[in-house]
Amino acid sequence: MLPRIWLPGGLLLGVVSVVMADSGFLPNLFPFEDPTGKVETFSTTGKVDLTGPFFQSLGTNGRSCGTCHQASDGWSVSATHIAERFEATGGTDPIFRTNDGSNCDDLDTSTVDARRQAYSLLISRGLIRIPLSVPAGAEFDVVNVKNPYGCNDKSTLSMYRRPLPSTNLRFLSTLMFDGRESSTQTGTQPITYATNPADLLSDLKHQSVDATMGHAQATTPPTPQQQQQIVAFEMALSTAQAIDTVAGPLNAASATGGPATIPGIFFYIGINDPFPGGNPLGTQFSSEIFTLFTQSFVNAASGDVAARRASILRGQTLFNSRPINIDGVAGINDVLGKPLQGTCGTCHDTFNVGNHSVSAPLNIGVADLTNPLDVSYLPVITLRQKANPSNKISTTDPGRALITGKWADIGKVKGPILRGLAARAPYFHNGSAAGLKEVIQFYNVRFSMGLTEAEQVDLVAFLSAL
Repeated sequence: MLPRIWLPGGLLLGVVSVVMADSGFLPNLFPFEDPTGKVETFSTTGKVDLTGPFFQSLGTNGRSCGTCHQASDGWSVSATHIAERFEATGGTDPIFRTNDGSNCDDLDTSTVDARRQAYSLLISRGLIRIPLSVPAGAEFDVVNVKNPYGCNDKSTLSMYRRPLPSTNLRFLSTLMFDGRESSTQTGTQPITYATNPADLLSDLKHQSVDATMGHAQATTPPTPQQQQQIVAFEMALSTAQAIDTVAGPLNAASATGGPATIPGIFFYIGINDPFPGGNPLGTQFSSEIFTLFTQSFVNAASGDVAARRASILRGQTLFNSRPINIDGVAGINDVLGKPLQGTCGTCHDTFNVGNHSVSAPLNIGVADLTNPLDVSYLPVITLRQKANPSNKISTTDPGRALITGKWADIGKVKGPILRGLAARAPYFHNGSAAGLKEVIQFYNVRFSMGLTEAEQVDLVAFLSAL
């Protein structure tokens, strides 16, 4: 691993990049090491400019957008690197601030040990605390909150969530895990085929203001020019895994891995959506979502390299074709009124990107108290339906329901873009999957997929290569 330094805004760079950073930019396709290889970013401007307002402290606590959105971490932030930042600075780096970085408000941060405890969820899971008020007129009451860190208020709930990547944004069909930056309830605009990309750009500007006023604790919002510069910077970025430690370059032979091909991916809101009315052009759904790797990619190598490439290709095939019995998923089965046999592409339908091409918040059970992942570090929130008071749900995160106020939206969140996954562990909105192995194990148990150990290894190899 290369030695690392910290630049203003929290951008983590290898020592070899000091000269580039001092000149105010990173070149396109500058490689950052991650657990399975190297991740790279391609900017349509020709380089990654480190001097704009994205990297400037526009608030009062030293933070910038770059504090939680780092090139080394696929423009999110990994728990491993957050832990490194804590040890390097004694918990004084700008990411460690009590307004949303600590487990609750008003915790003791007077010593290093106290800060380590106060910021334990940020250090171990990469979670930012998002305070959200229960909407006026919600279809439910909050009857109990058991928060192990002390935030037990029932009118403003503390949600603990991972920062989403600020790259590959052209493919977004909603902003934020709960869609709050693309919702009429918050004065923002739902993203649709008819209004895109103006809706996305407007929502991103709104999000830049909310982040600056909230996360950075600014006293005045960024100017319209700064908002525009932030959004333009983000929209120019494409990020993906570029090199696998064993398989080598992921654009070798006929493969199209890496970020340079992402700007050319054809996309529109609703492309390949599998459900009636989702695709505005009425094109038939295809489960062949990813076509990055071919047999030629495998045949061009030998030995361990060929074996790893073969595993990646098998994982891509499994992603595209393995049948999944989808049942008990709010947002799908309650709408259809029946179980559904699908594939990974049923919910990750955007070609060679992997997110849902329309706004489709779903509850696959990640926030449930009883699910294959450990969520014991999260609060338990009990909700009661007003129309039927005997109906109660306990969850670790009400999800979309805290925006819409709808009982049916409890636990629903969006699925993120899958490119650049290897650089930004842990996974799921609540950081409950430490690695991609745990992600696959969750799906294998939750949907009774019957994946063998070898098939799980192949799927992890493929996801790591995105």
